[in-house]
Amino acid sequence: MISIQNVSKNYGDFQVLKDCTTSVNKGEVVVICGPSGSGKSTLIKCVNGLEPFEAGSITVDGISVGDARTNLSALRARIGMVFQNFELFPHLTILQNLTLSQRKVLGRSADEAEAKASALLQRVGLANQAPKYPGQLSGGQQQRVAIARALAMDPIAMLFDEPTSALDPEMINEVLDVMVELAQDGMTMLCVTHEMGFAKKVAHKVIFMDHGRIIEDCSKADFFGTQRSDRAQQFLAKILQH
Repeated sequence: MISIQNVSKNYGDFQVLKDCTTSVNKGEVVVICGPSGSGKSTLIKCVNGLEPFEAGSITVDGISVGDARTNLSALRARIGMVFQNFELFPHLTILQNLTLSQRKVLGRSADEAEAKASALLQRVGLANQAPKYPGQLSGGQQQRVAIARALAMDPIAMLFDEPTSALDPEMINEVLDVMVELAQDGMTMLCVTHEMGFAKKVAHKVIFMDHGRIIEDCSKADFFGTQRSDRAQQFLAKILQH
């Protein structure tokens, strides 16, 4: 579903991604972890063209992301993206947040879009929040709305960029529960997260990054059992001790 081959990216003189290669099969859940500044978020943003890259190639469902002829807007409509900070439209109701892109991008009627939105809000446990505005919801509720909005576009894959990092501890599980359900339903997912409990529960493989490089790309059993790098073991020791 997603192929990343020898991808490198610079910010001026600083190389943020260095010859990164990995892949995500259809129905797979892949977790990307690593220390701050290791290139995790940059890599995931390259997958749907939010960040350009200087070298290598990325294909999603056979479509080349870096090809100048590729319609990136159309590609992004097929790849759900959930950010750290929700990115909901504050002046629109929750229902309007879920129906706008369906109508504008997919050409669905108002009734079709509202039916889809209502079903997804029910799925994420927020059916009674449809008439409210984002500012009236908790952070965990807003993030669940963001997930529902991405799902409303019938994506072929979902990208998560540290979706729980901006949440209070009490709100993290309500978002992770929705992500676990998506994974169990067979959604292809690429997730940047430090939630190792989530990785242990549903990930098929774990990617560990450091200084712009992919250091580990292995099954979760190998990653949590017999890691092949000292750096990954150091990282895990620090985050698992709490």
